Amino acid sequence: MNYQFTIIVPVYNEEDNLLRVEKELLAYTKIASKKTKILFVNDGSKDNSQELIETISNRNAGFHFISFAENRGLSAAIKAGFDYADTELVGYIDSDLQTAPEDFNLLLEHIGAYDLVTGVRANRKDSFVKNMSSTIANGVRRAFTHDGMDDTGCPLKVIKTEYAKRIPMFKGLHRFLPAMILLQHGKIIQIPVQHFPRVAGQAKFGVWNRLIGPLMDCFAYLWMKKKYINYTVAKTSE
Repeated sequence: MNYQFTIIVPVYNEEDNLLRVEKELLAYTKIASKKTKILFVNDGSKDNSQELIETISNRNAGFHFISFAENRGLSAAIKAGFDYADTELVGYIDSDLQTAPEDFNLLLEHIGAYDLVTGVRANRKDSFVKNMSSTIANGVRRAFTHDGMDDTGCPLKVIKTEYAKRIPMFKGLHRFLPAMILLQHGKIIQIPVQHFPRVAGQAKFGVWNRLIGPLMDCFAYLWMKKKYINYTVAKTSE
């Protein structure tokens, strides 16, 4: 199969969601505007997620997995997906399915002219506290990064793989993917996407993760920006 697009699905203790994830992603692969494969990244789950992932991968062509030896966090799971991707384009979606796989087609419409296309969640279906903390955190990040993005935490993105593989990931950097593409002189855009309530499993982040953690990560980003190496080769020998 000549796959063009890999969807990374980070998983941590999502056994109650995975059969629905299988159904929704399998349906998407049949309508996807690019030939699509699925890559689960099991981030050291303690429940039966790995067994379900293996069952799903065994019965569906184009479904694959990586399983971590221990929990390493969302940024590590996304980086592993980038490292293992072998398609021209890579994206990711959370396994809670609060965003819709079919909206990848909206993002893919724009990826030709851009190097990262991110969703921005319209009419978010989260609690007041979660919405407010995310709004504040996004405002803080925007002040530090000047990336112009309203919702960098939206778990629906498409990136040109060559750019994704050059991102020097550290813990928390999944919140700064648009800014890291800008450091590579890439072009970014945000597109409105659907958002739904979580129907199973537990959210992995609380108010602390959405406010204090991202603020600390902003200082790490500034250090990264100052030290980031970026070059363009003008000519090489034969």
